[in-house]
Amino acid sequence: MSGRPLRVFVASLSHETNSFSPLPTSLRAFAADILHRAGDEATRAQAMAFPAYGDALQLGAERGHEMIAGVCAWTQPSGPLPRLVYEQLRDELLADIAAAGPLDMVMLVLHGAMMADGHADCEGDILARTRAAVGADIPLGAILDLHGNITTLMADSATALVGCKEYPHTDYRARVDELYELLERTGRREIAPRTIIRRGPVVGPIGTTEEPMRSFVDSLTAREGRDGLLSVSMMHGFPWSDSEHTGSASIVVHDGSHPERAGAAADDILSRFVEICAEVSPGRTRGIDEILDEAVSLSMNSGPVVVADGADNPGGGAACDSTFLLATLIARDVQNAALGMIWDPQAALIASDAGVGARLPLRIGGKVGPMSGAPVDAEVEVLAVRADAYQRGLTGQLSEPLGLAVVVRIAGVDVVINSIRQQVFSPECFTELGVDLAAKRLVVVKSTQHFRAAFEPVAGAMLYCNAPGSLNMDLASLPYRHLRLDR
Repeated sequence: MSGRPLRVFVASLSHETNSFSPLPTSLRAFAADILHRAGDEATRAQAMAFPAYGDALQLGAERGHEMIAGVCAWTQPSGPLPRLVYEQLRDELLADIAAAGPLDMVMLVLHGAMMADGHADCEGDILARTRAAVGADIPLGAILDLHGNITTLMADSATALVGCKEYPHTDYRARVDELYELLERTGRREIAPRTIIRRGPVVGPIGTTEEPMRSFVDSLTAREGRDGLLSVSMMHGFPWSDSEHTGSASIVVHDGSHPERAGAAADDILSRFVEICAEVSPGRTRGIDEILDEAVSLSMNSGPVVVADGADNPGGGAACDSTFLLATLIARDVQNAALGMIWDPQAALIASDAGVGARLPLRIGGKVGPMSGAPVDAEVEVLAVRADAYQRGLTGQLSEPLGLAVVVRIAGVDVVINSIRQQVFSPECFTELGVDLAAKRLVVVKSTQHFRAAFEPVAGAMLYCNAPGSLNMDLASLPYRHLRLDR
């Protein structure tokens, strides 16, 4: 590899699978979000904007390497993939590798919580088959979402696994730099990485912006470069993927110089993570009435108060049309409030056809299943209609189309209804439609944590609500069939 440009293959097959989601995952779903095949210029820009995939290709090009772009496939979290859909996409990735010819490095952008019928460990399957295709000596690595469930097959098949450290996931580019450097150094025979994993219990999602998790994440970075530790990741896991692999895990990639210290570090990292989860989790499981009592009280002095409806977050596989919080806001006659976004294309179309200024009876949400609640029937006023609004996504760019989107007012609540199912990442979900967040006392967002970075500058306070939904935080109530607790 010395003295010549490297031939580097990059591909992505990513899905966060919610075993309890009422929504199926089809090939059409991928095509509606991101499904880029090698050489397809029509979808290239969309794929290049996908976190980590585009970053890896850009980084390699900046280093003067020959970059070979394979398939890039992603869709919103939902239920397990049908076997044929998963195997088709996996085999396309493998075919791209075969067509690429001799390679010096392979870098995959995966998730870690992808499941399909007959495949409980999709990432392990992808990595094992990729390893068989490229041989034992080619550096092979994967970027993972920290909400992935790590398996021995994944660790054994890859040269290195690197999970993002932040939630919200604001550090994908940094993790790409980290993994690329590891693989390049491996190819140049400067290092021979080894990977240790320690698997822990199932936990709910914990943000990394506040203490004590903030200091914990900083401590992970501080360990790297010491005692032979090359990379350290703490995978929180994804509890709504029902498999024997589900749970948290520490990942330590080391150079082999001090294996006992690497093992001790993996144990210590996992132990501290579990302690933190025990400290902070109880405060994140309060129900609707308790949260709204606090939100209304806080809003007297520090509005707007942002309330996260994480249980209906489509970014974790929920339908995004639940009405539990909306119905309660209306029943409690809460004024100067906003809620978004409810995924209801039919209601959005009806309101759009009626036009701005119209008053009409409208049935909103509650359509997908029991975890969506009952539909809200109300007399509404149409305040705004747009089909060209965007929000900032994980990359911070104004790149996520809302589809047909409307704002309707029900008593004191402005409700954003749209036709493209997605979580709220940024205030544009409201402001692009004329909703003045500064004038609101309370704002409910269909998101768990990714909203936080963009809303922090405008929020007086932020609260997490555990309403009913497909991402309900009461994990003990979920109908697991395959989860193992003997860790």
